[in-house]
Amino acid sequence: MTPASFHRLPGDPPAPARAFWARAEDGVRLRMARWSPDEARPERRGTIFLFPGRTEYLEKYAAIGAAFASHGFAVLGIDWRGQGMSDRLQADPRPGHVVAFSDYQRDVVEMVVAAHEMDLPQPWHLLAHSMGGAIGLAALLNDLPVRSAVFSAPMWGIVPRRLTRTVANGLALAAGRLGRSGMPAPGTGGRGSFVLDCAFNDNLLTGDGQSWGRLVAEAVAWPELTLGGASYGWLGAALAECARLQAVPAADMPTPERGVLVSLGGLERVVSPAAIRTRVAGWPAARLLEVPGARHEVMFETPDRRDRFMQAALDHFSGGDG
Repeated sequence: MTPASFHRLPGDPPAPARAFWARAEDGVRLRMARWSPDEARPERRGTIFLFPGRTEYLEKYAAIGAAFASHGFAVLGIDWRGQGMSDRLQADPRPGHVVAFSDYQRDVVEMVVAAHEMDLPQPWHLLAHSMGGAIGLAALLNDLPVRSAVFSAPMWGIVPRRLTRTVANGLALAAGRLGRSGMPAPGTGGRGSFVLDCAFNDNLLTGDGQSWGRLVAEAVAWPELTLGGASYGWLGAALAECARLQAVPAADMPTPERGVLVSLGGLERVVSPAAIRTRVAGWPAARLLEVPGARHEVMFETPDRRDRFMQAALDHFSGGDG
């Protein structure tokens, strides 16, 4: 595995993650990073596969990875194709773009391969946020070898802002026919970075000013890691994947040994709360953790909300053994 860079802001502690390059079977270069378990803890409690959301990058999760590592878990994260430092999929790097959501499963395969090659400790677990939640559910349906799964505001349904689903689908199809599927779709954000273009009081991600300030500082320091709005192609593919996942019968849903934990913020406005509630209600292996007052990114919320989620996730991964 070829080493890759992992950015730090001034004053940050030494990077706790070891980043490296991998290559998917279709030739796309991917960046991954590994957080190793705290050596002060004698037990090794397994490995967490970290599936980030759209626009996200590994550095954003430096503190999250370190937190799980401090409790004895290895963590393996990824920059999905088309974002972070992984290969962008078109000449214009700003729109988030993918041809089909099934392509993300190629990236998942490389994570599993890397975990085997590094002999990461078992059992393995899944932690998936937002778009990563759609990728993660598809991976579970493809028999991802994990003992448990935690989803944070999973993208199991979306309603594009300022557009109905029907209109969004129509625009995506028309853009594809015109050869413009890589162009930014309206209602998904502009060409800049959301955290730089939005005021804190209007943001949909977090109610914590300190976390928001950190995101702004990262976007200013590392603009090459950020994304703008989604492309028409991404939007059409995302809507199709959400519809596909919603159509999976309850009887066909996966049943990890330790079950599934799904968190939903009380102020969620990025993904569909109704789709999450419906899926959990029809999934015997799943239970819902509601976090009042939380916005989309509970891992970057106010300390009380973040700690509630993190403790619930740790308990879930540990199977109640501390």
